Formats: sequence, structure tokens, C-alpha cells
Amino acid sequence: MGSRASTLLREEEIEEIKKETGFSHSQITRLYSRFTSLDKGENGTLSREDFQRIPELAINPLGDRIINAFFPEGEDQVNFRGFMRTLAHFRPIEDSEKNKNPAASEPLNSRTNKLLFAFRLYDLDRDDKISRDELLQVLRMMVGVNISDEQLGSIADRTIQEADTNGDNSISFTEFIKVLEKVDVEQKMSIRFLH
Repeated sequence: MGSRASTLLREEEIEEIKKETGFSHSQITRLYSRFTSLDKGENGTLSREDFQRIPELAINPLGDRIINAFFPEGEDQVNFRGFMRTLAHFRPIEDSEKNKNPAASEPLNSRTNKLLFAFRLYDLDRDDKISRDELLQVLRMMVGVNISDEQLGSIADRTIQEADTNGDNSISFTEFIKVLEKVDVEQKMSIRFLH
């Protein structure tokens, strides 16, 4: 199957994906092979159902939120390029990338883009802020029934209180960044096998 995957992906496509995502040639061909093995419809795209067959996502409490991140709003299929763009958020940042030309566009795996990706997992209604209800819903997904609603409410209230600097009872992306400024996002949001 590996040879079939590499023959369907043209060399110029690989080069474009390399530039856009920072993945190496071998990583792209390996991920293309994985993509085609997930593509049960053999139509060059993945559906939500294709993603739901991935055991690690099936057992992840945020699996549905992660799966949703692969699909542009209103879309129910993702092609290989879109798949790679989303995965690029999880690519570890190389030392050479940290000192890149500041005029160049920010790589998909930059700290800011990783944080934006994480922020969007919580921003369920996509209004660019995390409300108490959204925070509660995500917390409930993460802990299930292991914590009472009262305890979850207390955690959500405390989180909003600590993060909300402008008093609107929600967390903006700027406030989200501020709260996480001391967290090693690069470490937590990097898939090491992509190195």
C-alpha cells in the first residue's frame, strides 16, 4: 500500500505541502499512506466516520471536538491538504523555525497557532470567546460523570474569574493566551512521532 500512496501523490504536491506545513518528504508520504488507509470510500477525502474509526480518537473525551477541527465550517469531507494543515498544528517546533524571518507568515505549528487551535476546541459556538456554558460542556466531556455538576460549576467559575480581565464573564483569545503564557504549549501540543 505504501507504494500506491506515494504514486498517487505528485512530487509538486509534496513540495507545496512541505512549504505550507513544514513536514518532511518522508513524513508527508507516511501520513498520505495513513490517510489513504483511513479513506474507506476511496474518494480522496475523509469523512467524520473515517476519523471516528481511529481508536485514539474514539476513546479521547475530546475526540469529537478534535475531529470537528479537521472540517471547515459547513464541510463534511476533508482532503489530504486540509488533513495535513490541521496536523501541522501538532508538529513540534524546530529550533531553526524559532529564529525564522519575522516577515514570513507564521507557521501552522507556532505557539500562537497551537493556542488558537486549542482555543477553538473550547469555543463551541465560534463567537471568539469561551463562555461559562462552553467551558462547562468541554469540562463535562473531559471528566464525564466523575465530578458533580456543582464541582464542575465551581471549576468553570474560578477559571472564568481568573482569566477574564475585561469583566465580560467570558474568555477571549487574548485572555486565553495570557492564562497559558507559562504553559509549555509546544510540548503539550506536539506529537513526537512527527519529529
